[in-house]
Amino acid sequence: MARADKAAAVAELKDSFTNSAAAVLTEYRGLTVKNLQELRRSLGENATYAVAKNTLTEIAAREAGIEGLEQQLAGPTAIAFISGDVANVAKGLRDFAKANPHLVIKGGVMDGRVLDADSVKKLADLESREVLLAKLAGAMNGNLAKAAGLFAAPLSQAARVLAALQDQKQAGATPATDAAPAAEATEDAADAASK
Repeated sequence: MARADKAAAVAELKDSFTNSAAAVLTEYRGLTVKNLQELRRSLGENATYAVAKNTLTEIAAREAGIEGLEQQLAGPTAIAFISGDVANVAKGLRDFAKANPHLVIKGGVMDGRVLDADSVKKLADLESREVLLAKLAGAMNGNLAKAAGLFAAPLSQAARVLAALQDQKQAGATPATDAAPAAEATEDAADAASK
């Protein structure tokens, strides 16, 4: 590889490390070209998967501010640069590795920190971003409904108490108002009889 080509490859890798949400390093020894095509297709639009030279990758990572990646750059290396949901791509790589044992997840990089293979597998166990957001929205909606019920309870209780008092007052006033005219009528009748 000519010096200019190496410089361009380093610049491209550095750009990929800088602009991607995460990167997963894998060993692909033993996979056929057909297997690699299937893997690229399974990752979809969320990631690019490419074979990279270890020395150029190390230089690009260092230039991107990532330290400690050297240990994972042993043997043939291919990198999945993730631009979408990290958990979905990690799941895709994990599932492909289960079906094709030649694919070995070495580790990765996320938010400038180097991850070991176990950490990448833990990312694969996470639910997708959409599912997590839906769960969060559901939990918030449930809490908001509870809060609305708590705030509305004193008002509805006060309204019921006032309605009961009003009913009681009306019930108590009706016999009293009916009794007053009856008492007046009795007095009028007594006055008329005495005359």
